[in-house]
Amino acid sequence: MHTADFDYYLPPEQIAQRPVEPRDSSRLLVLDRASGALTHHVFHEIGAYFRPGDVLVFNQTRVIPARLKGRKSESGGQVEFLLLEKQSEREWRGLAGGKGIRVGTRLSFTGADGTLIEGTVTEEGDRSERVVRFDEPLEPVLEALGEVPLPPYIREKLEDPERYQTVYARVPGSAAAPTAGLHFTPELLLALRERGVKMSYCTLHVGLDTFQPVHEDDLEAHRMHSERVYLSADDARTINEAKLAGGRIIAVGTTSVRVLEAAALRSAGVDDPYAPVTACPWRPVAALDGTTDLFIRPGYRYRAVDALITNFHLPRSTLLMLVSAFAGREVMLNAYITAREAGYRFYSFGDAMLIV
Repeated sequence: MHTADFDYYLPPEQIAQRPVEPRDSSRLLVLDRASGALTHHVFHEIGAYFRPGDVLVFNQTRVIPARLKGRKSESGGQVEFLLLEKQSEREWRGLAGGKGIRVGTRLSFTGADGTLIEGTVTEEGDRSERVVRFDEPLEPVLEALGEVPLPPYIREKLEDPERYQTVYARVPGSAAAPTAGLHFTPELLLALRERGVKMSYCTLHVGLDTFQPVHEDDLEAHRMHSERVYLSADDARTINEAKLAGGRIIAVGTTSVRVLEAAALRSAGVDDPYAPVTACPWRPVAALDGTTDLFIRPGYRYRAVDALITNFHLPRSTLLMLVSAFAGREVMLNAYITAREAGYRFYSFGDAMLIV
């Protein structure tokens, strides 16, 4: 398939610039992927679609203040460094903004309280990707130096940075929020538990590559950057036991999808995720602690996920391809057209979709 197959038009005014209050008052479009039927709801009504014994799988990653603004130590030129992956206590991979940032360039970052840290560019990658080795461990001073990075299409200042965190965020490490989870409130989580819905957690530290448009015309030529993933043995057991007891596995967001599917592929010992599946595709999930570069696009057969809660994604993005693999490209694009015509809000602070 081609990248252009996943393009669509969206009026700029439908790109959500701020979150709604309360979190669960966002709109919810429910898609039945078997029939293509669409119904309109409010997010706090989502429990009506869950049954006792179903498992919601949440990504518990927490967004770190990953945007550092500073200068080149020698020339004083402005630079920006967006942290993507911690490689050691002092070394980070990220995206560098500014001119002439090459191997050996010294960078200096100063916080509002005078906190100072310097580092040296040690590697250059694709486009603006760089590795910086700081003179001392970065994490102890990161809160004083960094800012929570909002996507570039959000141009309004966020007054409360916690609104770009899920209410269950626990494990710091992401450069972007797993935005499908932003709709949940503590009260809604308690109400779902009272209905007999089980909760499990995984971790995928989101890098910006997840949200980037695909630049290659041929989808098979696109390569995802690896992202850190973790699924505990206890959570894997909860998921597998629920499935065997007749419950459904409901991924909260595309990041949870990638963890679950990577865990199922590992359990099955599958090297090629696009190899033909001749038997029942379902596989139990295995505990994970490592990285994944799984790129889910049409042609992929899901092994673990039965239903999906997600937001509305950018054109030509790997996320739109992932949900199209789950529901079908034409069905999904029709849902997007319906949402656009009904005035839904799109992207990170936008409305939600449940695909069953």
